[in-house]
Amino acid sequence: MKVTGAHDDGDGDRAVRAWRGLADGAVLLDGFHALKHALRFHARVPVALTDDRAATLALADELAPDVTAALDALLVEVPVAILRGLVPRVHPTGVAALAERPSRTAQLEALARLPRTTPVVVLDNPRNLGNTGAVIRLAAGFGATGVVTTGTLDPWHPTVVRGGAGLHYATAVERMDVDALPQGPLFALDAEGEDIRGLKLPDDAVLAFGSERTGLSAPLRARADHVLSLPMRSQVSSYNLATSVAMTLFHWSTASGTAADGRTV
Repeated sequence: MKVTGAHDDGDGDRAVRAWRGLADGAVLLDGFHALKHALRFHARVPVALTDDRAATLALADELAPDVTAALDALLVEVPVAILRGLVPRVHPTGVAALAERPSRTAQLEALARLPRTTPVVVLDNPRNLGNTGAVIRLAAGFGATGVVTTGTLDPWHPTVVRGGAGLHYATAVERMDVDALPQGPLFALDAEGEDIRGLKLPDDAVLAFGSERTGLSAPLRARADHVLSLPMRSQVSSYNLATSVAMTLFHWSTASGTAADGRTV
């Protein structure tokens, strides 16, 4: 590995000032992997800090050589004590960055675009920030069109972004009202629904999942074209939300013959 572009103390001071000026409106990328994914999916990252620049670039060479050059140009080294003053906790990789949040207009346009070749995932009034982040990570992995949340939870909350490992930038993520959900046949998941194994999910499906505590809301249930259930052993109450989404997206992908990268298989 060749490390170019040496950074001096003045670079660190300027980067810290930039961080403080941007922090209130920016998306916190917590750790190397969140920054790696954000860069891969073309996030605009105005500032990225590390407590060990050489070690971070070596990690990139090992795990993500496709972003090494971008990191080399972007990373500024600052003492770990400075990092501790800028983030709630320093990630074990010693990396933190700020990214621009995509415009709501652009996100809504992506969700509304037709024809759609992959599903939209809807989380109906979710309550758990970590679960929501895990779902966004799953949706990105399966190449879903996007993830929509209803209710009060902000899907771009720092804890959600941490759970999503920077993959918010690989799919459209936005909060919407139930009556404004993207077009397409709406399949709602519920324990009392029809067994999902008897149905092929279309590529333009809207897949809706209820909250961890209360399940599907009445307005969303009323809008559903189909109510489906996942196979589950008797006397088992429920699956974790992210597990339910994973099972449903896997069912869609195998039936549609679509690989996670969009290839036909």
